[in-house]
Amino acid sequence: MSARADAPRATDVALLASVFVIAACGLLYELAAGALASYLLGDSVLQFSTIIGTYLFAMGIGSWLSRYFERQLPAHFLRIELLVALVGGALPATLFIVNAHVPGAFRVLLYAMVLLVGTLVGLEIPLVMRILKRNVRLQDLVSQVLTFDYLGALAVSLAFPLLLVPQLGLVRTGFLFGFMNAAVAVWALWLFRHELRRVRAHALACAAVLAALLAGLIGADQLTRFAEDKFYADRIVFSEASPYQRIVLTQGRGGVRLYLNGNLQFAESDEYRYHEALVHPAMAAHGGPRRVAVLGGGDGMAVREILKYPSVQSVTLVELDPAMTQLFATNPQLVRLNGGALQDARVQVVNDDAFQWLQRPDLGFFDVIVVDFPDPTHFAIGKLYTDSFYALLRQHLAASGYAVVQTTSPLVARKSFWTVAATIEAVGLQAVPYHAHVPSFGEWGYVIASQRPWQPPQSLPPGLRFLDAASLPLLLQFPRDMARVPAEVNRLSNQVLVHTYEQEWGRVHP
Repeated sequence: MSARADAPRATDVALLASVFVIAACGLLYELAAGALASYLLGDSVLQFSTIIGTYLFAMGIGSWLSRYFERQLPAHFLRIELLVALVGGALPATLFIVNAHVPGAFRVLLYAMVLLVGTLVGLEIPLVMRILKRNVRLQDLVSQVLTFDYLGALAVSLAFPLLLVPQLGLVRTGFLFGFMNAAVAVWALWLFRHELRRVRAHALACAAVLAALLAGLIGADQLTRFAEDKFYADRIVFSEASPYQRIVLTQGRGGVRLYLNGNLQFAESDEYRYHEALVHPAMAAHGGPRRVAVLGGGDGMAVREILKYPSVQSVTLVELDPAMTQLFATNPQLVRLNGGALQDARVQVVNDDAFQWLQRPDLGFFDVIVVDFPDPTHFAIGKLYTDSFYALLRQHLAASGYAVVQTTSPLVARKSFWTVAATIEAVGLQAVPYHAHVPSFGEWGYVIASQRPWQPPQSLPPGLRFLDAASLPLLLQFPRDMARVPAEVNRLSNQVLVHTYEQEWGRVHP
């Protein structure tokens, strides 16, 4: 008799399984909101920190509010599940669309939806525990519920970056997990059908929510295009969410444009200006570079310029995101743009974090190192502009070698530009700043770093469209509004560059 009483009932097992799904879905919505905020607002550390803090605060509110639910607990649980499914599942799509059509409302809606979802999720677990309390001892109840809660969180935290976002994208993932939340509501409807007063009304609500989420799941690509076609001026011809970033290619009258997390990386119409200015002042000044490294630059455009030097024997391209190098090595239109550089026998592609890669003891020395990272919009990229990174760079730069770093706009982000120069000098390298006009970006800056003095080269490879030896010295001249200003060294411990960059560019794109 006692053994039968202690055996778990089917209802209790089903509710504990629901806790696993609830926890997985709740964390998924939190991660999706954080990822979207970092994509669209930059500074991933700040965005994830504030999203997580807001979400946990809202869960606390929900837990506190659960005390006011005294009767008809299964009915309340079912309704809350449907609300979480609808709001949480539609969160990524809604925020994408609002950012494209009403960008000023994005931040307010983001935190409003996080507060709402967090509050609803905070209501779920206490209600489940109170329903289970009818048949499970308190000691067992708490341990079982928390175990399934933590397991659900673990499962989705691993699946989100490794499987869900790369394979499904944020919008479809949101609808999928919303559908799972709604399935829990349907399961609750079946389990407690004898306790619910208005079974028919609850069944219709479940059907309506499931139909809405299923429609969103099926039409996820159309919703994404609806949002992004408004956000990007030209027609989108390719989009992919990798574990590291959202890659978008557009096609317009000016040719192909590449965007990473919504930020323009190059435009076909004038990318030659950017990449010629990036590569040739360092490569030509060396005289006979044989071993070259490119850090970042997964599009292969910088490699294309490097291969114009007959002396080059090997080029190592270190790009974190394999989706980038795969795309630019296989897409015919992009292969045409980079001249098939990533397929050249002299080029080795390494998909790794450049900071980690530079710590390898077996790298040896490079004659030229081209550093072509995105701008320091958040701390994960900002670490690649620190004195720690440049100290590693120096260890692998030949005594006669040159490194060159793309360094944002000295006109728009003047202090940010000179912060990079000061940081390079802080590790004992000489810094030679220069700039070039790239119509898609405006005035753009670069810094050559070396242990020996840099001298303007007497000649450049034939066939360049922008640079020549006569005009190159003009790039070193800075007018008064771009002249050097005092700047602090960017260190891992402070990452002042990320804050400065955000302030300066924020004045242009508030």
